[in-house]
Amino acid sequence: MLNWEERRQLVKVANLYYIDGWTQQQIAKKIGVSRPIISKLLQKARDLGIVEVYIKDESAHTVDLEQQLEKKYGLKDAVVISTVGLTPEMIKKAVGQAGAYYLSKYLKKQDVNRLGISWGSTLAELVKEYPFERREVMNIVPLVGGMGTQHVEIHANQLAYELAKKMNCTCSYLYAPAIVETKELKDHLVAMKEISSVLEEGKEVDVALIGIGNPYRGSTMRELNYLQEDDIQNLRKMGAVGDIASRFFDESGDIIKHPLNDKVIGLSLEHLKQIKEVIGVVEGTHKLESVSASLRGNYLDVLIIDEQTASALLEDS
Repeated sequence: MLNWEERRQLVKVANLYYIDGWTQQQIAKKIGVSRPIISKLLQKARDLGIVEVYIKDESAHTVDLEQQLEKKYGLKDAVVISTVGLTPEMIKKAVGQAGAYYLSKYLKKQDVNRLGISWGSTLAELVKEYPFERREVMNIVPLVGGMGTQHVEIHANQLAYELAKKMNCTCSYLYAPAIVETKELKDHLVAMKEISSVLEEGKEVDVALIGIGNPYRGSTMRELNYLQEDDIQNLRKMGAVGDIASRFFDESGDIIKHPLNDKVIGLSLEHLKQIKEVIGVVEGTHKLESVSASLRGNYLDVLIIDEQTASALLEDS
């Protein structure tokens, strides 16, 4: 229990520091003690509730969500985007902008020679928002196949090409569909040198940018006719809740034993786990179960996500 003099001193020190803006060194000189003692007194004032610190900013809530996500899922980093007053289209753009900013900042600090990218509309927004930079030594590698005439702008090859233009660097091309008709055709294609060499490059990337899909709601794979109605029903029966680079996994994040997974031309989830830095860029509460499962499967090191979905993730047991 504080006596009157101890409490008076704590209040005085707190007022000088928080209200009058004095430095700890200035306060120490005035009172006649060392600066570390002032630091301890300020901490004591917070511990006893004499001082309560409030951050009046809309980002304070999202920063709190980021810290909770990092702690709950063991992430290296999390970025949560405020969705207040934004339409779904604006949210996707905002998440893409945040992803572009995060990647640019990361590449300035790290030595990255190979960057891998999967596919999807959210990653397409990231590429659109990425600034023009000079990174001549880098090569960008598509992590999954993608051919055809529908939604070409979100295919991995196209995203790799567009991002390489922004960075003034090179890119590789994976000339194959994401999913082929039979396992035999897949085995034949991945044996071809032009395809196998790019798949090997994918295993060696320093950083991977990935999206996460829900096969049942808002599925781009369904739009592209990679998934038919019987595929959807079979995936439900097998317990699939999401996909990364066209590989389907269950609620625990384990890859399911489904014929579709045997017909994908791209990086496997086992190899994805071996990449040094995997950055997931996701938006939309319809992907809640998919994102949650991917986190349980430990596929992500960094998560960039909208506020609503982040909040739902933290409520999810």
